[in-house]
Amino acid sequence: MIEAASPTNRFRPTSVQAVVLDWAGTAVDFGSRAPIAAIQAAFEQAGVPVAEDEARRPMGRAKRDHLQAILDQPEFHARWVTAKQSEPTEADLDTLYAEFLTLQAECVVSHSGLIDGCLEAIASCREKGVKVGSSTGYTRPLLAAVAERAASEGYTPDVMLSADDVSPGRPAPWLIYENAHRLGVFPMAAVVKFDDTPAGIEAGRNAGVWSVGVVASGNEVGLSAEAFAGLSDTDRQSRLATARRTLTEAGAHLLIDTIAELPNAITTINEKLAAGESP
Repeated sequence: MIEAASPTNRFRPTSVQAVVLDWAGTAVDFGSRAPIAAIQAAFEQAGVPVAEDEARRPMGRAKRDHLQAILDQPEFHARWVTAKQSEPTEADLDTLYAEFLTLQAECVVSHSGLIDGCLEAIASCREKGVKVGSSTGYTRPLLAAVAERAASEGYTPDVMLSADDVSPGRPAPWLIYENAHRLGVFPMAAVVKFDDTPAGIEAGRNAGVWSVGVVASGNEVGLSAEAFAGLSDTDRQSRLATARRTLTEAGAHLLIDTIAELPNAITTINEKLAAGESP
């Protein structure tokens, strides 16, 4: 065997070439309210209510996987067995998923307004020649509804991938790889993933890209913009600290409060790339 010396700088990018944005909680739907409302309603109709914190824990996964993860949580699983006098079955999951899709379709558009600063952040990307991809745990029909509203408000990513397009979903890296493929961007160190969930942050790390956690507008705080603004300063800082800790533990390289800070994050990452750092 002969060990070959590799050029040190051949595949090292010097600036960010693409971002991959999550949808709910990152670009639209401050607080990621739409998925939770539908998930809780689906379990309510099944006769076994789920608490909001239980419903939020698996956020970021494809929605059928999300529902399965709730059923697998030990405390909730025990409540289900007590209420139903039987273990949850594949048929139960099918019923929950079908009900979720119906409920989600009814509320997703109403919740999915752009988060303040989104248009300015995307304009900054365009000015710098940074391509804009996106991915979501929503199905393709749900994404289409969300994307239609976003387009009416001025936001249309270059690539839009749903949980139906690539499997398995987050925290696997495949949605990010497919975004990079369709955007024509490599190496992966030139890509930044922005996401508000641990699963999304883990997907970024698994893909070898920069992972930026979105805190205030995201799933880990889980409040509408109005409710978040109405918190006392002490409560707000406590919730932010907990969310930051969760996303940091998931592997985030950087944290921002909302998408409005995306340009600053890209500037920081460009500085790291210029200094020879990699994800």
